[in-house]
Amino acid sequence: MIRIFSILVGLFFTAALGWSLILGGINLAQEGLPHSAEKSFGEHPKALHLASDGVFGHFDKTQLQRGFKVYQEVCAACHSLSLVAYRDLTALGYNEDEVKAIAAKAQIPAYNGATGEVKSHAGLAVDHFPPVAYGGQGTPPDLSLITKARHGGAAYVYSLLIGYEAQQPAELLKKYPDAKTGNGLFYNPYFANLNLSMPPPLTDANVVQYSDGTKGSVDQNSKDVAAFLVWTAEPKLDKRNQTGWPVVLFLLFATVLAYMAKRNVWADQH
Repeated sequence: MIRIFSILVGLFFTAALGWSLILGGINLAQEGLPHSAEKSFGEHPKALHLASDGVFGHFDKTQLQRGFKVYQEVCAACHSLSLVAYRDLTALGYNEDEVKAIAAKAQIPAYNGATGEVKSHAGLAVDHFPPVAYGGQGTPPDLSLITKARHGGAAYVYSLLIGYEAQQPAELLKKYPDAKTGNGLFYNPYFANLNLSMPPPLTDANVVQYSDGTKGSVDQNSKDVAAFLVWTAEPKLDKRNQTGWPVVLFLLFATVLAYMAKRNVWADQH
């Protein structure tokens, strides 16, 4: 009797779990991922497919190097990468000498506890990317975790960079008069409130050109820097994917083994 009751309880919880998963999948398909409170106007990001997507995802080091080049030449003037150390760039395929050369171009502020002075020194491989001294209005966000902090991740970054438009749609202004672009602001339908103070960082006039034969364009630059920022936010993503499948297979094997052991131990019990 106890055995039958235990089986019924197990079936009940299994059915409840399955039903909740089905309902969750239906709601996700109908409504999509939840939006943050600030995302009242912005459009959903355009689709972006990267090599790092999915459970079998892996980083394309060539693309990451292109994305780092875009960051250096375009983004680094305003946006910092405070959580990334120069030595981490070896994961992108740079050798130690190349990393040292990249780091040496930066000036790293160092606080002297004895004198209270802050002096700068040429960057070393062990140093993190230095903070950016931005003199404009507002404080540009650090980009280390931007693809984890924004709804849409890499697709949001990509869409924002290619999404600047010269004029706002008349239908939008009719529906939301307060969303009109003011002086010093730029209209971008993928930004939360449609207007931001950052001018288009990538234009046809300042496209970053690559040395690997890939043709530079606003679209290509945007894809590459988005891929690079996925890496800054999750540098171990590909290794985690590689480790995850053996772990899942082991757990499945252990579950089957435990079930067979249970059947063997309780085979003669009534």
